[in-house]
Amino acid sequence: MASQKQQPMVRLERDATATGSTQKATPHLLPCRVHHTGSVEPVQSFWEPTQGEDGTSTAYFRGRKLVGKKVVLPEGYRGLVAVARDGVQKEATESDVDDMERDDGLTATPGKTKTSSLLVQAEFDDMVVWSHEANVDGAADPYVKGVEEWLTLVDQIHSFPALTSDK
Repeated sequence: MASQKQQPMVRLERDATATGSTQKATPHLLPCRVHHTGSVEPVQSFWEPTQGEDGTSTAYFRGRKLVGKKVVLPEGYRGLVAVARDGVQKEATESDVDDMERDDGLTATPGKTKTSSLLVQAEFDDMVVWSHEANVDGAADPYVKGVEEWLTLVDQIHSFPALTSDK
């Protein structure tokens, strides 16, 4: 029997030094790639979306017109904005393993299962998906379609079939 490569477990962590609740945010998914990894200040000088009467947003980025559509997460769901913790991986402790649920038939063991951490930066209940020049087509847009498919899958995984009485 060939050995299977274990995938690292992911742990979400909140900033222990932060006071109060997690910051609220509205993520914006832009149809572009920017080859820059540093900060840009002030963002307001290049990003000023306007709200239309039909509920869409309009903005211009590098001279290109973008049209945004707000996508609201269903009740009972929330999104998280998280960043990797400096690529730190550690060996799982016994308490980590107790919290892990394995679906692949493998047993997680302390010291052998790698865990990675994501630091939660903000929470969100909605996001804005942008497209070039026209309204976002929910059926064709990969982000909207991906969110909808994920929510359908999650509902199937966490739902229970209705009990029927067979006589």
